[in-house]
Amino acid sequence: MANRLLKVSSLATAVFASSGFYLYSSHLDLSDLSVIRFGRAVATTAVISYDYLTAFRHVENGTDEYWDLKSKVHRRSAERLRDLCCANRGTFIKVGQHLGALDYLLPEEYTSTLKVLHSRAPESSMEEIQQVIREDLGKELSDLFLSFEEKPQGAASLAQVHKAVLHDGKTVAVKIQHPKVQKQSANDILVMEVLLKAVHWLFPDFALMWLVEEAKKNMPLELDFLNEGRNAEKVADMLAHFRFLKIPMIHWNLSTKRILTMEFADGGQVNDRDYMQAHGINVNEISENLGKMYSEMIFVHGFVHCDPHPGNVLVRKCPQTKKNEIVLLDHGLYQVLQPDFRLNYCQLWQALIKGDMSGVERYSRRLGAGDLYPLFACVLTARSWKAVNAGISSVPVTRSEDIEIRTNAGLYLPQISDLLNRVPRQMLLLLKTNDLLRGIETTLQTRASSSSFINMSRCCIRAIASTLLSSCFSLFFIPLYSSCFHTFFGT
Repeated sequence: MANRLLKVSSLATAVFASSGFYLYSSHLDLSDLSVIRFGRAVATTAVISYDYLTAFRHVENGTDEYWDLKSKVHRRSAERLRDLCCANRGTFIKVGQHLGALDYLLPEEYTSTLKVLHSRAPESSMEEIQQVIREDLGKELSDLFLSFEEKPQGAASLAQVHKAVLHDGKTVAVKIQHPKVQKQSANDILVMEVLLKAVHWLFPDFALMWLVEEAKKNMPLELDFLNEGRNAEKVADMLAHFRFLKIPMIHWNLSTKRILTMEFADGGQVNDRDYMQAHGINVNEISENLGKMYSEMIFVHGFVHCDPHPGNVLVRKCPQTKKNEIVLLDHGLYQVLQPDFRLNYCQLWQALIKGDMSGVERYSRRLGAGDLYPLFACVLTARSWKAVNAGISSVPVTRSEDIEIRTNAGLYLPQISDLLNRVPRQMLLLLKTNDLLRGIETTLQTRASSSSFINMSRCCIRAIASTLLSSCFSLFFIPLYSSCFHTFFGT
């Protein structure tokens, strides 16, 4: 016990000392990094760490009492983490939402508790919104808009969206960044990095540094709304052949790094079965089209929208055609897949669908899983090893299998952490995207349908064939062209 208490006190000392060094070496102004925000993060981390260190001292490992207690510790720790995210807002909420989406990677107690962060995002005041508009667009609201609804349509961790009408009568959605997020973001990530390093020192099996690395890379992109607008236009052009997909048009003259003005598109959230039933929208058609869209993004183009939580995917009847339509919002977070990675990922999914175990091992190893390839296959598909061996397209998902997978997320947390630190960084957002899409399919009761595997397989085959064709062209036509050039024109 004394040693454990010493470790906790050492943790606190290490946190403050290393934090001081980071702050000094980074020349950060303490007025930008609120002492209260920092203190909350340190206190919450210390309390959670102490709980895990001391809770199990009188309980035998592996007993029913042990697992019951562990579930309770997970739950109260997740609640403390949720409360910290709500208090510190901004980047903390964004990272908490990311963790809450990892249904099959983290214990259920964490994911179910952190999911509420999607509905706990803060709202900026109307005065703050007007100030951002003045600073970025140089005009008053009345000069830019005929009307502007003060109550936001929705608020998220980094921004909120208001409905407005332009002077030409067009209805638009205006996404405005919370004014303090930009300044606090880098400091918040720094605090997370320090605390996670300290926790990893205390609990060597706890390795979530990949989370900080992803936040460092992605947060600047998500905070640049001009980048989001460019992503929206790129994916709209890329998937223009899908008539069921609606990407709102960007109004560039009313957009800046902190403001994004776009065509207004309403609808119900993609997981709202009651809305779909009330509006005569076919659930199976929506699920199949969502699968088509994401299969093409991932396997064919390697340009993937990585935040498909239900608030970002709306469904509706198209006002013009009256056909079912999917509206894809929030284009700030995309993952670009490198060609070699994308090809190996295609071949891995082909092997998983067919139950080709030698292929599963081969392509999992190529993607960095090493000897943890069985765990990787289960994490990627959210299926049991038995289902993976049989071929995931031939074995339906059962409730007992789903419970088994969620339970194993807690049992194998150290191995999962090791796996996530091994695989290429491109894989991390794909795993989050997979889990979000699975969550939607589970709610719609369309998970693991035969049509989704058919569409996925078709896209994999297209991508593999395109790569082979490109290779053949390079091997045959380029040397032939070079030979002809030298024949006719000399060296």
